[in-house]
Amino acid sequence: VVLPEAAAAPTAPGCLPDWHTLSLFGIGAVLMRGAGCTINDMWDRDYDKKVVRTASRPLAAGEISTFQSFVFLGGQLSLALCVLLCLNYYSIILGAASLSLVITYPLMKRITYWPQLVLGLTFNWGALLGWSAIRGSCEWSVCLPLYFAGVMWTLVYDTIYAHQDKRDDIIIGVKSTALHFKEDTKQWLSGFSLAMLLSLCMAGMNCNQTFPYYSAVAAVGAHLAHQIYTLDIDKPEDCWKKFASNRTVGVLLFTGIVLGNLWKRKDSKNVEEPLENK
Repeated sequence: VVLPEAAAAPTAPGCLPDWHTLSLFGIGAVLMRGAGCTINDMWDRDYDKKVVRTASRPLAAGEISTFQSFVFLGGQLSLALCVLLCLNYYSIILGAASLSLVITYPLMKRITYWPQLVLGLTFNWGALLGWSAIRGSCEWSVCLPLYFAGVMWTLVYDTIYAHQDKRDDIIIGVKSTALHFKEDTKQWLSGFSLAMLLSLCMAGMNCNQTFPYYSAVAAVGAHLAHQIYTLDIDKPEDCWKKFASNRTVGVLLFTGIVLGNLWKRKDSKNVEEPLENK
């Protein structure tokens, strides 16, 4: 998700994204999402022991101690801080503001049937950082629709993911959108997908995106439609397959953003040539 968000940051028309910034975001994503997974496993180690799919995780299986996991988490957060300090002051403050979400989102499955929403708010923070890392502040007319689109996307893929464990979740008493939506899951996923696509179009219009970008958004829509239509929520192996296929969504968006920005140069030439002829 983070690569499309970083690529959406403002660059000169006709130019590729700044690869230094992309590298920082890629490293930061691995570190912070890794930290989120570590925190999640620390909170859920007792629950994970009772679920077949997660019982082999290092903490749940007793392969590492809680202290060792704290040390590992400290290393992840320290390296992530080093990445964050490479950005401007606005982005440092904005990035640090996400830490509370990273720490608390694993607890949400104990409190609400919408933990996937909190996960979306957490995992898509890069939509705000991508712009501010370049400009020093956020252009909210672009960043908020992009952020909202990311949240909707997370609700799609993580609800699918949650259907893998719904039987175990009922037994151990944790909540999820999969349990909340039940047999209406496909209708909800369709609504989230539509909201995602509309938000991506809004973000594109507000930063003058071009034909390749909207083509990519259309391709994403087709991919999500097929994913939801063919989904079997009662087969964990199919849920995993559909969940993993969301990598294609990220690749399509990243490609569309990059090509859309390169296309802007072509549009500029088309406008300038008649003026020069005059």
